[in-house]
Amino acid sequence: MADPQQGTASDDGSASRGPDVPRANAHDSVRLAVVIGALGVVFGDIGTSPIYTLQTVFNPSDPHPVPVSTDNVYGVVSLVFWSVMIIVTVTYVLLAMRADNDGEGGIMALITQLRRWSSQRGRQAAVVLAALGIFGASLFFGDSMITPAISVLSAVEGLKVVEPSLGSAVVPITAVIIVLLFLVQRRGTAAVGRVFGPVMIVWFVAIGACGIAGIADHPDILRALSPTYALSFLFGHWGTAFFALAAIVLAVTGAEALYADMGHFGRRAITLGWMSLVLPACVLSYMGQGALILNDPHNISSPFFLLVPDWGRWPMVVLATAATVIASQAVITGAYSVASQAAQLGYLPRLRIAHTSESTIGQIYVPWINWLLMVSVLTLVFAFRSSAALAYAFGMAVTGTITITTLLFFYVARAKWGTPRWLLAIGAGVLLFVDLLFVAANMTKLVHGAWLPLLIALTAFTVMTTWQRGRALVTAERARQEGPLPEFIDRLRSGQMPTLRAPGTAVFLNRGKETAPLAMRANVEHNHVRHEHVVILSIGTEPVPRVPADRRIVVDSRGDAHARLNHLTPPFGYIETPDLPPPQGRRDPAETEGPLQLDQVSYFLSKIELRRGKAPTMAPWRKRLFIATSYISADAAEYFGLPRDRTVIMGSHVEV
Repeated sequence: MADPQQGTASDDGSASRGPDVPRANAHDSVRLAVVIGALGVVFGDIGTSPIYTLQTVFNPSDPHPVPVSTDNVYGVVSLVFWSVMIIVTVTYVLLAMRADNDGEGGIMALITQLRRWSSQRGRQAAVVLAALGIFGASLFFGDSMITPAISVLSAVEGLKVVEPSLGSAVVPITAVIIVLLFLVQRRGTAAVGRVFGPVMIVWFVAIGACGIAGIADHPDILRALSPTYALSFLFGHWGTAFFALAAIVLAVTGAEALYADMGHFGRRAITLGWMSLVLPACVLSYMGQGALILNDPHNISSPFFLLVPDWGRWPMVVLATAATVIASQAVITGAYSVASQAAQLGYLPRLRIAHTSESTIGQIYVPWINWLLMVSVLTLVFAFRSSAALAYAFGMAVTGTITITTLLFFYVARAKWGTPRWLLAIGAGVLLFVDLLFVAANMTKLVHGAWLPLLIALTAFTVMTTWQRGRALVTAERARQEGPLPEFIDRLRSGQMPTLRAPGTAVFLNRGKETAPLAMRANVEHNHVRHEHVVILSIGTEPVPRVPADRRIVVDSRGDAHARLNHLTPPFGYIETPDLPPPQGRRDPAETEGPLQLDQVSYFLSKIELRRGKAPTMAPWRKRLFIATSYISADAAEYFGLPRDRTVIMGSHVEV
């Protein structure tokens, strides 16, 4: 196993999705290219929700069906509209997106800020909320598996509308599209990413136009914009409306992307895209579908595609498939980012990561995650076989993430901005009531598929917390084996460990500067050799997204002149992948213990073999899980970008 300790130590980061796009920050003016890029990446998931939301609400095979009547249609459409307004527009656009971490957003960015402020407001609450946040991130892995399956299935199901005889081909065609989607991931998204925005603009214009046509046939549907219809349906038909919420929540799937992708596009560009095009187009589509159902209740079979004129259904199926592939691409890339950050922060072992863009930060490909997702998505497609069957699984993942985000936001709002408690109580009370109502409704669908994202999340949560706990145990045992660095240097000075000086510079990767690296100790004790210059390199992860290049090398002035030993700490942001060796060239000899050539060095790593010990540090099954997880660790030299011909790996073992 590669050393699980090297190069990680800090707070959480934020998932970031999307292809190669222009980057914006909070201080940039909103450029058209940035808005178009946001339309192609941020809104793919939520922008394809109209395909299946109302169809699922009125699904006659639902265990709690919603009867098709005028009052129910008005009530459902009104609930959809106000759910989108409250959860997406208020919770995310107006509130959560203001709680950025140096421009980065997402549930993991909230955790980072929570930890930053927790020392001032009590550790116990911070630990509980941080664990809740990790569970929310775990739910995202379930979202990453379900989104491609339900999105592509729902689009390809349009074939049954334009040509019913093709119904049996829906699942095989979906499977082929998904396999192709995952096979091209290794090539990156730079080329195809440039067309994502224009495709999604065509998509939103098309669904908005179809919605307008439907509204024109039954303009009274616009009365559903009044909240009175939503409230009267919810409280006047509680037995029906409550169960309908489990499907209505599908209208807000993808809301987390608005917050998570702030780092790429900026809050202003995302807000502009949402308010000017995406929200109006989706609302028009829902209204048009509602009008279509009012005209003929039989249209509940596929109101989205039936809203399209006969001549346009084939093009719409193709366009819908393209849009759902874009939506799937967004969550796949997001899964890569979450896994990469989890590894960087100590929740997962190091994973092999390939950078797919030379110009855009954060565009990565993680092979292990890619193939895991592909197998999982295909399994879901063949097991559920329809978007309606997957809908309840999707809803649970979404409601869980939204509720946790809302809860963490209000904690951060109090800790960071000092928002008055009475104002927090009102805001949190209203928004959490809405969120928990959706959670409760989805809990009624546990046996119908809602168990799936919970199982995925619990599995991911168990793996991550077990790795974090096991890593802490290994850190403690390793520190004991390494021993204090000052004591090791004293033994060198006193001649207790006679050594020969080898010319050149040796760099030893270590998790800190307090202990002697195992590789250095082994080199001295077994080979009786030490280099003319020794550098202990500790990689730090800071609770900011990125660290400027001019801060990449920090020289510890407490280096030892006699041993010619220096300690360097290159800090990285929580969304960056450590890239060593450090910038080439000579440091000022005054900063180091003599001249130090950083571009001509030998690198020494410790390769740790984990063994299950008898000490009651963890449950036996968790020890097995921790050791099994270690087998997916990427090679340390490859992960840190070390030159193979100048890297020496020395073995050791640790019991857990």
